[in-house]
Amino acid sequence: MSRYTALPMARTRRALALLGTVALAAACTATEDPPGSAPATTAPATASASAPPTDPPSPSASTPVTIPTSAFVELPAELRKSPRRTTPVEEALPKLCGNEFGTGGRQVTASAAMTVTYQKAGEPASNVPQGMIHQTIFTFDGDGASGYLGRLRTGVQACPSYDQSGNRVTVKSQALPGVGDEALLLTRTWPETSLNGERTGGTASSQIAVARVDSTVTVFDDQGWEGTSGNPAILDRVVRDGVRAIDAWQG
Repeated sequence: MSRYTALPMARTRRALALLGTVALAAACTATEDPPGSAPATTAPATASASAPPTDPPSPSASTPVTIPTSAFVELPAELRKSPRRTTPVEEALPKLCGNEFGTGGRQVTASAAMTVTYQKAGEPASNVPQGMIHQTIFTFDGDGASGYLGRLRTGVQACPSYDQSGNRVTVKSQALPGVGDEALLLTRTWPETSLNGERTGGTASSQIAVARVDSTVTVFDDQGWEGTSGNPAILDRVVRDGVRAIDAWQG
């Protein structure tokens, strides 16, 4: 009789040992990213309740994704006004006529955002920043990344202009060649105002760049300091450096 009861107990000990190993591996994975990593919203892992712990996940099961700080762009020292910081995704994404940039849709597996504050190279530390760039990263299942770009193009085409703080903002979109697998550049232009809100007679502008790298999409929103124009040259550099950072992370 004891010969038949020993086998389930041995299986139980092996299962407990395996679960302990899995838990330890998960704990190590959770601490791989350096302090200050951007928080990522991930899709929960799914598994069949009847499947034993040792079975591999099915191809259709969602795999949790963590977006590390290293996936985000970092400014070179001469342009960096302050260290990059984590930002809620809903605050980092641009707002035009409506919800064109959305939250990525149901195929998103993770999302996170960070903000960098920049200055002109060579300016003294006492000067105010020139602007800031919010960067959002989405990861997708299947063809979700291409679908996001398609929906975004349609939404932007339906929004040639919009009102912001009493000013009419016009939106121009164009392809951004040589960046990732596909990329889009949006330029916003509005009447320039002084710090007290009076029209100066000139115009101000800022840009938004969106790039897809395989199943990942990153959105860069450049905002000049206190409503002034952004810096197109710095944004262009940040976008290309950002795509290289995502390539390195995925590689």
